[in-house]
Parts: sequence; C-alpha cells; structure tokens
Amino acid sequence: MRTLLFFISIVALSGCSASHYLKREIDRSAVLSQQHTGVSIARIGDQESLASYQDNKYFVPASNTKLFSFYAGLSALGDSIPGLEYLEWGELLIIRGTGDPSLLHPDLPHSKVFDFLKGRKDQIFFTPFHFENKRFGPGWAWSDYNDYYQPEVTAMPIYGNIARFKSTPAGQYRAYPRFWQKAMVQDTAVSGIEREELQNVFHHSKLSGSQGVTRDVPVHMTDQVMLQLLSDTLKKEIKLINIPLEIELQTVNSIPSDSLYARMMQVSDNMLAEQLMLLYATANKLPLSTEKAIAHTIEHHLSDLPDKPVWKDGSGLSRYNLFTPRTMVALLQKIYAKVPQERLFQILPAGGKSGTLKNLFKEEPPFIFAKTGSLSNVYNLSGYLITKKGKILAFSFMNNNFTKPTADVRKEVERILTGVRNKY
Repeated sequence: MRTLLFFISIVALSGCSASHYLKREIDRSAVLSQQHTGVSIARIGDQESLASYQDNKYFVPASNTKLFSFYAGLSALGDSIPGLEYLEWGELLIIRGTGDPSLLHPDLPHSKVFDFLKGRKDQIFFTPFHFENKRFGPGWAWSDYNDYYQPEVTAMPIYGNIARFKSTPAGQYRAYPRFWQKAMVQDTAVSGIEREELQNVFHHSKLSGSQGVTRDVPVHMTDQVMLQLLSDTLKKEIKLINIPLEIELQTVNSIPSDSLYARMMQVSDNMLAEQLMLLYATANKLPLSTEKAIAHTIEHHLSDLPDKPVWKDGSGLSRYNLFTPRTMVALLQKIYAKVPQERLFQILPAGGKSGTLKNLFKEEPPFIFAKTGSLSNVYNLSGYLITKKGKILAFSFMNNNFTKPTADVRKEVERILTGVRNKY
C-alpha cells in the first residue's frame, strides 16, 4: 500500500511539474505577454491533462480546423475517394459531383474519373441539383477572391478550381490549362495577375518577372465554366441538366484518400479541406452542404468533446470558428485511436522535415507532428509530441490577438514545446 501511494504521488508531482513549467514559461514570456494564450497537453490515451493553461477558453483556430475535417473524412471515407456518382438512363449518362477535388487537379494523383468519362460513348449530362453551398464560406474575406488560398467551393471541381500561370524565359505568362490563355489581358495598372471579381478575365503586367515563377489564381466557377473546361479537355460536349437524382446511383472512385489528406495537411490546402466536407456529405447521403456535413459530424462523431465546437467551415478561413485547446486535444486523441501511428505521422507535417513545419523543430529525429493554423494575429499548433523518454503527447498551443510578428510567436511556441520534450 505504501509503495502504491508513493507511485501515485510521483505521478501527481510529475503532472504538477509539467503544469508549473508551462505556466511559468508563458507568464515570463515577453512575446506572449499581451496576447490570448491557451495550451492543453495530455498523454495519448489519458483523459486527464498533463499540463494546461487556459485550456477551457475559446480561440480562433485558423487551419487547425483542418484536423476536424480530417477526422470527418476518416469517419466517412474508405481508402479511396468517391469521385463521381452517375445514372445510366438509356443512351444517356447523368453525372453529379461528390465534392471530390481531384479531377485534373495539378497537384494530386491522376483521377480515375477522367478515364471513366473519357471512355464513355453516351451523351453525358451533369446535374448540380444537390449542391447547396455558396462559393465562399461564412466569415471568409470576399476581397481575397484573387488569392491562391481561396478557390471557390463547387460540387465538381476541375483543375483545382484555379488557373496556373507560369513564367517563360521570355518573361511572359503561360496559362494552364491552355483554355485560359485567351482570357489574359495585358494591363500596365496591375502588378502580377489580377482576375476580375465576377468574370474570368485575368489582367497581368507586361512582364512576369523572374523565370520559373508560378502563380495560382482562383477561377470564378459556375456550372457553365466547369462544363466548358471539362468538354474542352475531354474533346466532347458535356451538357447541363438541373434535375434531382433520388434513386440509387453508381459510384466511380478517384484517388487514394491518403493522397488528399497528406496534401491538405502538408501545405494546409484550403480547397481540399472545404471539398472534404462535401465528400463527407456525399458519403452520408446528405445534400452537398458544409453546414449540414458539420452538424452531422458533431452529432454522430464528436458529441463527447469537452466543449462544443463553433465550427463553420472546412478549412479554417472563417474567423467564426471557435475551439478550445482541450477540445483540440480530445479530437487528437480520437484521430490517434483511428489511424495507425506510422500512417498518421506521414500525413501530418513533421518538425524540421516537411510541410509547414519544415523550418521549425529541427532536432533529429523529428519529435513534433502537427498542424499549424495562421491568420492575421493568430498562430496555433496542434498535434503530437514525442518526449525524450519516448512518451507520446497530444497537445494544442493556441495564440490569438497578438500584435507582435508571427515569427516571434512561432519561435516562442517552439521554445516552450521543446522544453516539454526535453523534460517529460
């Protein structure tokens, strides 16, 4: 009995010392002194936290939201992405999108949907009837329509819903797909490339600057634009028909799910995260609605979180999202229980090695596998930490409302979490 009490006291002291270290370092930090900070750290499999600091407070999560979308995907999708649903009706083929973003996407594997459509001899019609979203999510900055990180949300994306412009040795821009070359207009009043907000006219400066520069500009997507692009690529006409498909449909799978998850996490791809929530809707036979997909995910998979999330989009572009650090850690516990560690750590950015963490936490071997989340005055990091003693911790370090440079906050997060790694 005396031995058991001694063991319990040692464990308690260890927890207290971790919390003491965390509070001391945050309270003493000149960088973190005027901002809102919340941290939660727990051992994998433990319900109780190892250390915490204001972990019951709500924070704007930015791209930490993608961890929620990732879990939704894990809860609904198998090894492959459902790329297309279709109905064979006599000599007609009626198709509808699932939200899958991979068709002709320049940075994802080749989609089997393309081969399926290319090989059909039927007359093909596309119906968008079940799509209920607007082109942007709630709380998004609509003035960012021209920025690479904010492509529009659609039922059936094509080419990633972007036009990619590459500079040539002669200092000119070339558009990919070539379909957009004719939509380029030289304009001495612009720097770089600027699309007109509600039509696909791309104004560009006379010279592109350095050779090898690549610019991605979102396309203003409509059903007609999507069908024009698809018809142009397939070399056959796809027509629009706006009808419901209420009967059982057949499905064509497109790409491995992990290839979507990995790119979404590694480069923090907003478009993939938004479309992933529509894929969740498809898998659960819902209309293509981010709002309905989120409500369904919370009700069926996340009802036991410590604090109910205020969850508004798939990517974290919305400042309406609000999560607590302890809820982030509870979510990370769920993810870890669902995905084998080796696979999970290949999907997430690794400290000093890949993605958004390539230039942070450079110790060998990597000990941080986590998702960053950044907006103006927001920097968060949530994921997994391997201590020097080999323990695996789930953590969430959230920073909001700071006025100091984000680089300073990142370094302070790195310093404090490295201390956790070394001490515990």
